[in-house]
Amino acid sequence: VLGIAKYLADFFNQEPGFRAVLVREGDYFIALRKRTEIARQSEADLFLSIHADAFKTPGVSGASVYAISEKGGTSETARWLAEKENRSDLIGGVSGSISLDDKDDMLAGVLLDLSMQDSISSSLEIGQAVLKQLGMVNKLHKKKVEQASFAVLKSPDIPSLLIESGYISNPGEEQRLGRKRHQQKLARAIFGGVKNSFLNNPPPGSYLVYNLS
Repeated sequence: VLGIAKYLADFFNQEPGFRAVLVREGDYFIALRKRTEIARQSEADLFLSIHADAFKTPGVSGASVYAISEKGGTSETARWLAEKENRSDLIGGVSGSISLDDKDDMLAGVLLDLSMQDSISSSLEIGQAVLKQLGMVNKLHKKKVEQASFAVLKSPDIPSLLIESGYISNPGEEQRLGRKRHQQKLARAIFGGVKNSFLNNPPPGSYLVYNLS
């Protein structure tokens, strides 16, 4: 998956209006919350978490795309309200950048909820575009974007997707995932889905807004 991510970063960095930031560039662990912190510090318009799945039987195969669930989003907004250090963070998903530091709990909760709903909606839209492209190069495990409460998806202000590139418990997919050509195909599919989605609906204030208008 690191190989896929590096190819994906190259595709983004070669495209005007896009810039990739890798959370890590080697085989070492970074805490899940830290990954979303890096995305926020980089003022990311999209967070992508790339994985390879596994199951107890070898017959299961295919790629999947996940966005945060409604339940997961609700629990995350509650966590943000409860943790003081988050109150001074900037939320960009409602209208520009909004600090929660000077807002009472009720208003902060409403703003967070609006931001999270906007993030979920964008995630589902981008995720479906990515899934469509992945289906051209790999079997799909599910044909619709799934929703779950993965920790790396719980950013109230950044659309986020978890992409399962295939099953390493499936011998055929494990072999393909180890091949650079297949990694490149998966990366290009993910890139194509994101690019198409962003061209149709550019992030506010981005290079794409001014160069497509």
